[in-house]
Amino acid sequence: MLYQNANQQSYITEQMGAVVVSIEKGQNLNEIIDTLEQQAVVDGRWFKWLVRFESAANKIQAGEYEFSAGTTPKQILQFLIKGKVNQYAITLIEGQTFKEILNDIQQHPAIKSTLPKQSDMARYVELVNIPEKHLEGLLLPETYFFIKGTPDVDIIKRAYRAMQVFINTQWPKRDKNEHIKTVYEALILASIVEKETGVANERKRIAGLFMRRLDIGMKLQTDPTVIYGMGDQFKGDIRYRDLRTDTPYNTYTRYGLPPTPIAIPSKASIEAVLHPETTNSLFFVSKGDGSHVFSETLQQHNAAVNKYQRKK
Repeated sequence: MLYQNANQQSYITEQMGAVVVSIEKGQNLNEIIDTLEQQAVVDGRWFKWLVRFESAANKIQAGEYEFSAGTTPKQILQFLIKGKVNQYAITLIEGQTFKEILNDIQQHPAIKSTLPKQSDMARYVELVNIPEKHLEGLLLPETYFFIKGTPDVDIIKRAYRAMQVFINTQWPKRDKNEHIKTVYEALILASIVEKETGVANERKRIAGLFMRRLDIGMKLQTDPTVIYGMGDQFKGDIRYRDLRTDTPYNTYTRYGLPPTPIAIPSKASIEAVLHPETTNSLFFVSKGDGSHVFSETLQQHNAAVNKYQRKK
């Protein structure tokens, strides 16, 4: 026998380190104790006595638990009663598409995959059971904590609810604009801002630039929307003919906003759209370091393109 007092001494040794144990739903007390004993977490006879002494036979919760060296049997029982299960985390990254997010979620070893890996958006909307026509851009990029075996649908629903709470809290505080009349339109433009820059202090200026284009009836002419509309046909390079090929998302061939967001926007990009910078700039070009040069005229823009893109 490894210990005499079931309340004070641990069956887990320093040499063993942390021990992970999964208690499955539907297991009876004997099966639970067998699982713990097989993992060398407790001595079965003493632990059964402790469970009965504490009247805890029907209070143990299923889940994955991690017990460290030095944890006493009474502490172990308290963990099992309170359901102090292992917590896992997954981070949804701003700028990802729904397909990329779903792939990341389903690759997580602690998440249960229930959704098809490949399907059309209407099918995903039906399976997730969210009152929307499209899921793109409707999930908030955050870190979400969960227990082992959580279904992928639950993560998606949590991220959707988190986005609804955030955007609907911020929407009443917005700088009103005739071109962004709905929360959904704000998310569409925010997703474009998200894809156009990763530089924090540029977001509001780029949002303001797109607002100005809308003000004067100019096409948005933004490459990320074209790429999104190309879908699997995009192979890493955007060509002139791609800019000329019409799709519902091609903002070189169509005026106004695309029909849906093109990625999940960050809180910062959403706030940039709700509070854009007033600017006379109509053009911007990448400097190659993540930042951009902004221009008010096409002549200035062409000069910036020559300098930073064509290296003239």
